[in-house]
Amino acid sequence: MDSMPTLELIRVFDQPGPRYTSYPTADHFAEAFDAEKQAWWLDNRTLRQPGQPVTVYVHIPFCESICHYCACNRIGTRDHARAVAYLQTLKQEIRLYAAHLHRDVRISQLHLGGGTPTFFSDEELAELLNTLDAEIGLQSQAECSIEIDPRTVDNTRLTNIRRMGFDRISLGVQDLDPKVQVAIHRIQPEEMLVGLMEHARTLDFKSINIDLVYGLPKQTLETLAHTLDRIAALRPGRMAIYGYAHLPERFKAQRLIHREDLPDQAMRMAMVQLAIQKLNQAGYRYIGMDHFALPDDDLAVALERGTLRRNFMGYTAMPGDDLIGLGVSAISAIGPSYSQNHRELKPWRQAIEAGRLPTARGIELRGDDTLQRAVIMELMCQGQLDFQSIGDRFLIDPQEYFRHELEGLQRFIEAGLVLRDESGIQVTPVGRYFLRSIAMVFDRHAQLRRRQREQQRLLEETGATPVAVEARLAAAADAGRAGANDDDAGTPARRVIPLHDERPGLTLVK
Repeated sequence: MDSMPTLELIRVFDQPGPRYTSYPTADHFAEAFDAEKQAWWLDNRTLRQPGQPVTVYVHIPFCESICHYCACNRIGTRDHARAVAYLQTLKQEIRLYAAHLHRDVRISQLHLGGGTPTFFSDEELAELLNTLDAEIGLQSQAECSIEIDPRTVDNTRLTNIRRMGFDRISLGVQDLDPKVQVAIHRIQPEEMLVGLMEHARTLDFKSINIDLVYGLPKQTLETLAHTLDRIAALRPGRMAIYGYAHLPERFKAQRLIHREDLPDQAMRMAMVQLAIQKLNQAGYRYIGMDHFALPDDDLAVALERGTLRRNFMGYTAMPGDDLIGLGVSAISAIGPSYSQNHRELKPWRQAIEAGRLPTARGIELRGDDTLQRAVIMELMCQGQLDFQSIGDRFLIDPQEYFRHELEGLQRFIEAGLVLRDESGIQVTPVGRYFLRSIAMVFDRHAQLRRRQREQQRLLEETGATPVAVEARLAAAADAGRAGANDDDAGTPARRVIPLHDERPGLTLVK
């Protein structure tokens, strides 16, 4: 059984931040990275890795009804004729990408997400798969997964999905309590899920995942405990339990959720601890970033072997192939670059019909970005950093290059979340629950942004000049570092990063 974090650890270290499915994160993507640059990286890939497999993600944005909590890029409609038009444009986009890929390239992983992928009919799903196989090609042992809304699939449809070649499914459940389901506008009786799970077992899917959410309106510790117990009893191979983020100013549907119905921060922390406790007791192993798996699941095995990977689809046990994202808002990762398609249907379709890749924005990684990505992904996946390995790979002295970051780890070390010696750093079992916070220490973009926000706050509060604010922050940092050496020092000093880091070779993307 994994070690349990205390409520105090959760309060101090469970801080909001990136999920690190990429580095730099998507908020650093810029419109200067366009379709021409995306095509260049695809062509460059063909020269560098002509037969290397690819992972493909397809975004299907349609939903028959909009869940109030949802922050995904989705389109509410009951008009299934829109799926027909969307599929035809998707097929054109597949052909555009295929033209840039070597003829020997095959798809090793395929994932359909949304929205609601099962908004597509069985015939439309089959047509999509046939097009991908004809234009690019699916490996004979390709891992094919699809997100399923249980309200849109019966036993017959589930059987058809398995026969098409999908071997992994992810069921969106969120919560089983009827009052919570009404509050989030997602009614799906428990009996519906149980029947679907029982039938799925007979179809021999390699993996079944169930998504849950904590922090929802009307949710209590008692209702969440019931949901966790019932879902754990169904024994899905994987479970994910995400925290609901209430951002009604950004997501219109969330304005239908009453703030007074939401659990307060203390209750949310208790919910996190409850979920960890329940799933540990049920025999699930914590993988990272809200994900749990049974010991014999591929993710748990990969974690044990040190081969776990992470990309825009989350954790995976498969090799780290380049990712091609298809459909509105989909993200691609080709070599040292990331790109995102247009988020809206119209510009996405117009670009494709004009014969262009529908790239809206992206980023090309520089040398230091590549190094920091490697460090963050090692921490997020393996929970460790070997100084010699990273030093040999990037020709640096990690303890010197990351001297400030290693200082920033001190509070995690003192809390028992991280171990450090001359060979490297190791996240402890309880520290794994705080991987995001630990990785953020090595995220120079996030540190710079935090520094800029602090400067802006002081400018607004004091009316001082930027130079004066910079001097004031630097003086506070020096005092903090000096105080940390005193016997009566309270907490470890926090590092203050200059707006322009003086370390050679560092490229900061604003």
